[in-house]
Amino acid sequence: MSEMQNQNKNQNQNPNKKNNQAEPDLNEILKIRREKLKNLQDENENPFNITKFDQEEHTQNVIDNFDEMEGKTVKLAGRLMSKRVMGKASFADLRDRDGKIQLYVKRDEMGEEPYKKFKKFDIGDIVGVTGEVFKTQKGEISIKTTEIILLSKSLQPLPEKFHGLKDQDLRYRQRYVDLIVNPEVKKTFEIRSKVITAIRNYLNKRDYMEVETPILNTIPGGAAARPFITHHNTLDIDMYLRIAPELYLKRLIVGGFEKVYEMGRLFRNEGMSVKHNPEFTSIEIYEAYTDYEGMMKLTEDMISTVAQEVLGTTKITYQGEEIDLSPSWCRMTMIESIKKYAGIDFTQTTTDAEAKALAESVGIEVEDGMVRGEIINLAFEEKVEENLVQPTFITEYPVEVSPLAKRFKDNPAFTERFEVFITRREFGNAFSELNDPIDQRERFLKQVEKREKGDDEANMMDEDFVLALEYGLPPTGGLGIGIDRLVMLLTDSSSIRDVLLFPTMKPIE
Repeated sequence: MSEMQNQNKNQNQNPNKKNNQAEPDLNEILKIRREKLKNLQDENENPFNITKFDQEEHTQNVIDNFDEMEGKTVKLAGRLMSKRVMGKASFADLRDRDGKIQLYVKRDEMGEEPYKKFKKFDIGDIVGVTGEVFKTQKGEISIKTTEIILLSKSLQPLPEKFHGLKDQDLRYRQRYVDLIVNPEVKKTFEIRSKVITAIRNYLNKRDYMEVETPILNTIPGGAAARPFITHHNTLDIDMYLRIAPELYLKRLIVGGFEKVYEMGRLFRNEGMSVKHNPEFTSIEIYEAYTDYEGMMKLTEDMISTVAQEVLGTTKITYQGEEIDLSPSWCRMTMIESIKKYAGIDFTQTTTDAEAKALAESVGIEVEDGMVRGEIINLAFEEKVEENLVQPTFITEYPVEVSPLAKRFKDNPAFTERFEVFITRREFGNAFSELNDPIDQRERFLKQVEKREKGDDEANMMDEDFVLALEYGLPPTGGLGIGIDRLVMLLTDSSSIRDVLLFPTMKPIE
């Protein structure tokens, strides 16, 4: 038992004691553990001087292959998660990377002095074990221990066995403890790793090349977002952590690459919620000689393929709702979706004033100065998104909210753009990329005007990107997908913090 468990046991045996007498003081526990370390050091047995242990097996492999391994001597290493001392024999649980196995520790097998040392080990200590694989009378696969070595001393007690680490905020702050005492959490991050690997494999097999572009930018371009600002001392200039790699990746298409992608961290100095973290992982994919329709096919095929490969199915459950990721996904234009879910038809409007009046007729508050395209987008956000549970492509976005997307030839107020929504949130964004340098410059100038009026999420002018377009960008399709949200979906996680090993947290003062 741990110190905390022993004290709880004592309290049950002595109910007349007051709580403050029965329960150990944390400082006393810390003191006892440090005293144990000091004694080991004085005896020239400092565990922190041990540099390696020849770990030959993992627990799950022993359990899965018991018939072959029964009677064989194995070497395991891991953390002690429980210890039950019973005179001349004891039981303990060892947890390693893969799982947990019981140790049977007997004085006559180990020798008196090693057994005495083992009895002083604490829950949380990391040990190396040598022993024989066998099965107890109760049928539990175990290790009959002949040697157990202390490899690292745990100076902090683990959370009490039956309560664990339940405080959600503390779990995020101390993810290392969360992973120790809540082993099911590790499964989420194993799936995350498999998702990322599956995406890379999918794209690499289709001749896409993975590239890397700068994280420090002189202009924060490629998306509408507030950037983080830093300062380069040698150049004596302010720089920005990237909000998107888009403009660099399209420069590569100009340079002659035809299929490129980049997966990595983006940084946006915006609000935090269950769906947003200031730094997050995204993938952006660009392909020459295709359009947003090609990106639509890629999106549903890639996500459904990844789900099948990682989970073994395209039919999943997210927060109690059944989601079918198998192609073909629903498709609606933005105006069609507003008409379906809000009951208003923006095709009946031609002016900003008409669009504002129509939106306000269904309770949408429109800010002064908003133009028709922005009002249509606002109506979609407020009235439609909450209804999009099954995978749905929303297409034909207004040009005012799509400064990097190509216009429709027969309807220049709208662009060849889609966003994909699942479980009421956006998962991806794609365009037929704007490759007209004159149109791009004009749109950048409109973004600059918005920025000068106080919109710190508007794009800046990027003269070098316009120059690149003047050399010629072929017809190109581009796609961005949020990896964190995809992992949330595939692991049934309600918060983005559940799929980030170390989410952004406000420091404890």
